[in-house]
Amino acid sequence: MPLIRRLPKRGFNNAAFKTSLAIVNIRDLQRFEDGTHVTEQLLRQKGLINGSFDGLKILGRGELTRKLTVEADKFSETARQGIEKAGGSVVIRS
Repeated sequence: MPLIRRLPKRGFNNAAFKTSLAIVNIRDLQRFEDGTHVTEQLLRQKGLINGSFDGLKILGRGELTRKLTVEADKFSETARQGIEKAGGSVVIRS
């Protein structure tokens, strides 16, 4: 049997440092009324996200026509542009 198969397989694994993000597209935010402050708790109440995550990221797929204030940990550049184009604002949580 070759030596590489006889040696134990050990080493560094980055899995302990992995962060998982909940993903929401701006087309999913269309269901909220104008002027709504969208937070992670509100998204959980509406059933858009569930489970445990380290953060929330908004992606730019779709189109948004409502003026919303969206609070999340990360935003893609297209999501930021789509929200601001609709007259809304972006709040980055820290």
